[in-house]
Amino acid sequence: MSREYVPDDLDATSWESLEPLVIELQDRKLSCSGCLENLIGDSSELAEHISETGALLYIAMTCDTESEEKKDAFMDFVSNIRPKLSEFSDALNRRIVEHPSVDDLPERYNLMLKGMRTDVEIFRKENIPLGVRQTELVTEAQGITGGMTVEFDGEERTFPQMSSYLESNNRSKREAAWSAMSERRMQDNERMSEIFDELVMIRHKIAQNAGFETYTHYMFKAMHRFDYTIEDCLEFHNSVESVCMPILREINRTRSESLGLGELRPWDVNEKTGSGPDIHGRSPLRPFETVKEMVDKLSEMFHKISADLGEKFDKLVEMDTLDLDTRKGKAPGGYQYYLEKSKVPFIFMNAAGLQGDLETMIHEAGHAFHSLYCAHLELIDERDYPIEFAEVASMSMELLTQPWWDDFYDKEEADRARRSHLEGVVFLLPWIATIDSFQHWIYENPGHSREERAEVWLSIRDRFGSEMNWSGHSDFKEVSWQQQGHLYGVPFYYIEYGIAQLGSLQLWDTQLRDPQKALDDYAKAMRLGGTKPLPELFSAANLKFGFDEGHFLSLLANVETALSELPA
Repeated sequence: MSREYVPDDLDATSWESLEPLVIELQDRKLSCSGCLENLIGDSSELAEHISETGALLYIAMTCDTESEEKKDAFMDFVSNIRPKLSEFSDALNRRIVEHPSVDDLPERYNLMLKGMRTDVEIFRKENIPLGVRQTELVTEAQGITGGMTVEFDGEERTFPQMSSYLESNNRSKREAAWSAMSERRMQDNERMSEIFDELVMIRHKIAQNAGFETYTHYMFKAMHRFDYTIEDCLEFHNSVESVCMPILREINRTRSESLGLGELRPWDVNEKTGSGPDIHGRSPLRPFETVKEMVDKLSEMFHKISADLGEKFDKLVEMDTLDLDTRKGKAPGGYQYYLEKSKVPFIFMNAAGLQGDLETMIHEAGHAFHSLYCAHLELIDERDYPIEFAEVASMSMELLTQPWWDDFYDKEEADRARRSHLEGVVFLLPWIATIDSFQHWIYENPGHSREERAEVWLSIRDRFGSEMNWSGHSDFKEVSWQQQGHLYGVPFYYIEYGIAQLGSLQLWDTQLRDPQKALDDYAKAMRLGGTKPLPELFSAANLKFGFDEGHFLSLLANVETALSELPA
């Protein structure tokens, strides 16, 4: 199969450069299955160039949301290149799946063809401009959140920098920090609500254009969710409610009693992560002071775990594709973006010296390891692993590295960090159910009012949230969903974290019994990339794929046992 179809210096930001290649692929004579394989190989190579160009433009924009030039360059690509590529991709997919020789293709193409047929089924040309508008709105929302800072303690501070104050043992300081951040969010609440209102309408229109009653059903097709259903997601929610919520409430009871509080307030515990002040009044965990210190210690840690992971982590550092510091104008959050042509993973995050930052970096390193493990796969589609398993790679790495966190702490602090992380697992699963449940309602009821949306959000929070007193901040509570960027940028992408957490807890259980087997199972499954269906990827790592209450009970029992063995 040809791998020199696309010139190395191709300018994928220019349609004039892309068009001759696109026309050649569309018009190429195809007489046999071998011709189809060559077509798939050459189009894969072109897709690598285009993917990397889009990735670099997105990375540049998120690293500097205040740069109009970088935003304009990304939006020019979104507005002028991607729409034409959408039509080209659809035409190419149709050529392949409708070709008389398609059934003669080797088995390796089966999953890829299933995805192509689904994409053909839902593609509508009239959705292209709607997709462009969607990206414009998402980019605006990212710019708003990326530009949020507050004046606090005599300095202008980013939200990641403010996170450290929420772990302070001084409750008044925590309250002041939390209030400053929530008040800052409320300043942009109206525009963020307007953006979301328009996104919901656009997405519903996209679904209708494609022949679907709701955007929910459209997205299950668009995201290639072949192996689980809407009903499975609802079962996940129910399992979280019955299994996780009693544990979460017990953790919060202990927190409240230990802190001598009659009731918790929003600044006493982070509902998503479970983080907050130490219940014994000890100083907040600070695993590192500088990004360089964090990176150096992580290199040592991964080498201790295995030579393989150590070499892979060092490769990330050597490639100089890490942007880890927090700064004004940088988009919030963290991500790993694989540069398909260069075969290089890029990691983005906002480190402020917290335990949560260490976990984020380990999480994103897990994604990067996944990319490196399957870099040998020839086609871009084969490396396009399901999101649900991508998150197994990252969330497992958080748990598998726990025994080596002593590299960042003394024994007492390391145990605190491990306890904090395991409690975070208990908090994260209900938060995932919260966001997923909210999205299911949003898109099943696209004509809802803001008042109805607030009412449903509050009811979901009652079901899956921490019991706490929000008096004086009820307005913010009603729109606190705006903090979750996934709702804007990647709709319906959130249950994946829950599915993956169940997988990662199983790998962790394997590690407790046989550490080497856990690493071997991890590597074996990650090397498969996207060449197998989701249940088979789970099976390759010796993991069960399921959502039932019994499955949750067995996994969370391990968490409870580990927590009982760690000092409080």
